[in-house]
Amino acid sequence: MKNYKIAIVPGDGIGKEIIPAGLRVMNAVAEKYGFALTTSNYPWGADYYKNNGVFITPEGLEELKNFDAIYFGAVGCPDVDDTLPAMLYTFKIRTTFHQYVNYRPVKLLPGVNSPLRYKQHEDIDFVVIRENNEGEFVQNGKILYPEEPHGMATDTSVFTRKGIERIAHYSFKLAQRRRKKVTNVTKSNTLIHSLAYWDKVIQEVSLFYPDVEYNKMYVDNASANFVLRPEVFDVIVTTNMIGDILSDLGGAIMGSLGFGPSGNINPERTYPSMFEPIHGSAPDIAGQNIANPIGAIWSAGLLLEHLGEFAAAESIYNGICETTKAGIFAKDLRGNATTTQIADAVISNIEQFIAA
Repeated sequence: MKNYKIAIVPGDGIGKEIIPAGLRVMNAVAEKYGFALTTSNYPWGADYYKNNGVFITPEGLEELKNFDAIYFGAVGCPDVDDTLPAMLYTFKIRTTFHQYVNYRPVKLLPGVNSPLRYKQHEDIDFVVIRENNEGEFVQNGKILYPEEPHGMATDTSVFTRKGIERIAHYSFKLAQRRRKKVTNVTKSNTLIHSLAYWDKVIQEVSLFYPDVEYNKMYVDNASANFVLRPEVFDVIVTTNMIGDILSDLGGAIMGSLGFGPSGNINPERTYPSMFEPIHGSAPDIAGQNIANPIGAIWSAGLLLEHLGEFAAAESIYNGICETTKAGIFAKDLRGNATTTQIADAVISNIEQFIAA
């Protein structure tokens, strides 16, 4: 029997509720599909920082290298500086483990009405591939003389040929398995050095994939098309910051950020990949058992898919679809189902799917 080692990092806020819900679903499918999960729990995050002065222990990264994957909730607390979680936890994990692909599906689930009232479920089905290690979020900058009249601040983006090529190749290969269309979302008409270079390298990579339609779209136009014509997208490849923004817009047109899953992926598997819902820690509703766990459960499915357990991953997605089709929603969709009840419903639907 295969046995996968999974690091569990619930993080802060609702992470402590949605990750246990997702883990219950993973354990249920593991039993049904004949593999095992060996999990280890870690208390890292902003709450841990308040008590220990660090978001993750000094030896934590070395420990995580021994796992097949990381299952993560969310990080952040109202009384902790909001610039710290990304710098001291999220970015540290993503860069140390070369998780250069941020994979975020945008798909309207059955039974959910999108805010886009004229769009049907087949119209909203694409993936945002966000370059995850370079670009605008490398935190390469400085603040000089902050209290002086001549104070100034800089942040310098970093785009390398290697970084652009590898995210482009990943995107085109993904498109070959989907509807064979890649859209490069850029802003090279104003960022005439960094993103012009980004466009140039992606155009060069596109020549290796003659079976895939390639288009370029400026981010302002893409934002409008997310709302007006989401059906034109299949695989979007874009930069770290643009992808961060657009994928939340994608969550919104799905009906709620609570539905959105993601993977921070090291395609070469030399390091563990990390899977997490796209939403934040939502401290205002934490501890009430009302958070929507679908994004976390779907992220668990992406985790198993990454490990090669395709049938188990498909059953999780089917269990989610049957649950939303039945109108079992949390408060974010004006429903009254609890976090626990939604996880129960997904597990029940998975069991029915397998038995069918």
